[in-house]
Amino acid sequence: MQAWQVHENGEPSEVMRLEDVETPTPGDGQLLLKVRAANINFPDALLCRGHYQVRPPLPFTPGVEICGETEDGRRVLANPALPYGGFAEYAVADAAAVLPAPEALDDAEAAALHIGYQTGWFGLHRRAGLEAGETLLVHAAAGGVGSAAVQLGKAAGARVIGVVGGADKAAVARELGCDVVIDRRAEDVIGAVKEATGGRGADVIYDPVGGEAYAQSAKVVAFEGRIVVVGFASGTIPSPALNHALVKNYSILGLHWGLYNTKNPKLIQHCHEQLTELAARGAIKPLVSERVPLSGAAVAVQKVADGVTTGRIAVVPSLENGAAA
Repeated sequence: MQAWQVHENGEPSEVMRLEDVETPTPGDGQLLLKVRAANINFPDALLCRGHYQVRPPLPFTPGVEICGETEDGRRVLANPALPYGGFAEYAVADAAAVLPAPEALDDAEAAALHIGYQTGWFGLHRRAGLEAGETLLVHAAAGGVGSAAVQLGKAAGARVIGVVGGADKAAVARELGCDVVIDRRAEDVIGAVKEATGGRGADVIYDPVGGEAYAQSAKVVAFEGRIVVVGFASGTIPSPALNHALVKNYSILGLHWGLYNTKNPKLIQHCHEQLTELAARGAIKPLVSERVPLSGAAVAVQKVADGVTTGRIAVVPSLENGAAA
């Protein structure tokens, strides 16, 4: 089969190589899956760089989120078991962790539903307890993680403020349903949020960026507000001033979605059922901005690494043959 291999750590476009390799053999409790679509996540770039919390042995195939097909023809969602990741014609996954792909979504959309939307659901509902009528602020609202949080926030009845970088991303955020869009390149984020909330601030802040975005969050979080720390796409991990959290009476909530796979896997299944129902009634629909063939994976991963994408990019192996995604 063909698979992208990383033999040394570095920038994705430099270290990913498309090679002919042996089709992997699943171990005990694992399944061999034909990859129908693989969604590109920022962790794929971190894996290539050697900066992710998981460091698979070299060489490995990146691709942490797929829509695949089992040998008996079932369409499923899975997080492939590295080193046999999703940027390949076949991947391996733990049988106990695969989930049925929602019928309402095509392969590329389904591949994009799992990590980003599960993270959003756990962050907004399990950790922050978002309620209808509250104000939700989402950083990087037009990106893959942010766009999921925007849709989930709207589905929950929240008023959503989206922070983006640039006019193109602002347009995407509006299409996603943001009630207020703030272009951090053209506007003062802190002033704009205070204006949009009458000085009160945001009840829940969803931050996959870190760095300056977190500093802004601490200045615009409302009384009894909750800042959900999801990641550090900016590359800068902030050091919160806990006396500030005390004086303003807000919460800082960490979210490591992957822990639920081991600590409480039943919640993963429950979340998937909720997401499937939301997808079935059209309340959420992953924004897939681009579908590329397997041969285009390295360039696409680099685009995600560079932060120049909106929504999600999906790698669809069948596109090599001109088939529909």
